[in-house]
Amino acid sequence: MVSSPEKDAGRWGAGVIPYAQMGYWQPDYEPKGTDVIAAFRITPQPGVPPEEAGAAVAGESSTATWTVVWTDRLTAYDHYQAKCYRVDPVPGTDGQYIALIAYELDLFEEGSIANLTSSIIGNVFGFKALKALRLEDLRIPTQYVKTFQGPPHGIVMEREYLNKFGRPLLGATTKPKLGLSARNYGRVVYEALRGGLDFTKDDENINSQPFMRWRDRFLYSMEGVQRAQAATGEVKGHYLNVTAASMEDMYERAELAKSLGSVIIMMDLTVGYTAMTSMSKWARANGVLLHLHRAGYATFARQKNHGVNFRVVAKWCRLLGVDHLHAGTVVGKLEGDPNIVAGYYDTLRLEHVAANPLHGIYFEQDWASMPGVMPVASGGIHAGQVHQLLHYLGEDVVMQFGGGTIGHPMGIAAGASANRVAVEAMVKARNEGKDFLREGEEILRLAARHSPELQVALDTWGDVSFDYESTDTPDVLATPTA
Repeated sequence: MVSSPEKDAGRWGAGVIPYAQMGYWQPDYEPKGTDVIAAFRITPQPGVPPEEAGAAVAGESSTATWTVVWTDRLTAYDHYQAKCYRVDPVPGTDGQYIALIAYELDLFEEGSIANLTSSIIGNVFGFKALKALRLEDLRIPTQYVKTFQGPPHGIVMEREYLNKFGRPLLGATTKPKLGLSARNYGRVVYEALRGGLDFTKDDENINSQPFMRWRDRFLYSMEGVQRAQAATGEVKGHYLNVTAASMEDMYERAELAKSLGSVIIMMDLTVGYTAMTSMSKWARANGVLLHLHRAGYATFARQKNHGVNFRVVAKWCRLLGVDHLHAGTVVGKLEGDPNIVAGYYDTLRLEHVAANPLHGIYFEQDWASMPGVMPVASGGIHAGQVHQLLHYLGEDVVMQFGGGTIGHPMGIAAGASANRVAVEAMVKARNEGKDFLREGEEILRLAARHSPELQVALDTWGDVSFDYESTDTPDVLATPTA
C-alpha cells in the first residue's frame, strides 16, 4: 500500500492512537498470493468497534505496540505491518466477528512452526480489548509450504512400507495404559497383533514411570511385535512413545526403537513444535514412521469462541512433518461434529483443499505435492460402528479400537479378530456397490454368522454410543453429532 502525506500525518502523531489509524485496518487491501492469511474469530469488549479489534489483532501479531514509536521510520513499516482487511459478523451470534488478516511472507522464518506460532498467536490472546479470540484457519502460500519438509513418509509410502492396501489400518491402545508391568504389556501387544490388528500403541501418558521403565517396555513390546509377525506373516507395528523430558532422551529412545526393528515411533503434541520438527527429521533420516498423539490439543482447540482451531494445528503438524495424527472419529466418546471432522481429514490428506464453509475451511489450500498425513480415529469406537466410520472417515485412516479390542469378553485376540472381520466385511460391501451405511447393521450381522468373535462384540457394545451435542460446529449450519 502506498502511503499518503495525509495518512502519514495521522500515523505519526505522538502518543496513543487507534490501531486502525496506525494502518492495521485496510479494507481496500487486496491480499497477495504470497501472503499468509489468518481468519480470527474476535469478540471485542463493549465499546470496541470490530474493525478496531481486528486492527489490534493485526498490529499486535506483527509490528505494533501500544503507542507510536519513531523507530518505525527506520523500516518499511507499511510492508511489515499485518493488515486486517475484512471483518464480518458471525451469523447467529451476538458480538462475534470473523476478521481476515494478511501477513507479509517476510515476517516469518523459513521452515519454523515455532516462529510462525510465536508471531500469529504470541501475545494477542491476552489482549484486554478482546473478550475472546480464536484462530479459525490459515492460508499458507505455496512459497512458504515449500520451506517445510512435511511428513517423513506420507500415506502412500506408509502403505508400501507395510504392504497393506485397500482398507483402513487397524490399531489399539494398550489398556490399562498405566500400571502394567513390561512383560504383561508385551503380552497385550502380541495378543492384539496376532488377532488381526496392524498396530498397537503406547498412550500419551506412558513414558518411563516407576512401574515400567521405557527400555523394558520397548524390549517386551517389540518381542510381541516380532512374535505376531512370525505368526501371521504380516508386517506389524507398535507405536513406541519416545516422548521424554529432553531431546537427548527422545533421540536415545528412538535409536533403541530403530535398533529393535520397530517400523514406527510416536510422540506427544506436548513436546512442542521444535521438538516435533527435530523428531520428524530423525524419522525421515532413519526410515521410521512417526505417529503424533494430539495430547493436550483440546485445552486450546475445543471451545468455539477462544483458542486455536484444530484444523490450524493439523496444518502446522503437516508442515513440520508427521505421518500420523489423531483427528477425530465423529462417532465415539470424543468431540467431533461430522462436517468439522471432514474438514480436518481433508486438511491432512488432500493435496489441494478447496474453501468449504460447511467443513469450517475458510481458505483454499495448495499443499504443493507435500505428502498427506494418515489421520487416526480413536476414542470410544467399536466394531458395531465400522459402517459409520468407513462412511465418515474413508479408507486412508487408522481405526484404533482400544477398549473395543482389549475389553472383548473372549480375550484380546478375539477383540482384534472381531474388528478385522468387521472392517473387511464392510470394505467388501462397499466394493460391491452396496449402500453400506444404510445396510451396515445387516452387513455386520451376516458377517458375525461366521465369526463368533464379532457376534460377541456386537452383543457387548452394539448399542453403545456417545450422543452429545458438539461444541464446535460450522457457523453456516448447525449439525448435531451423529
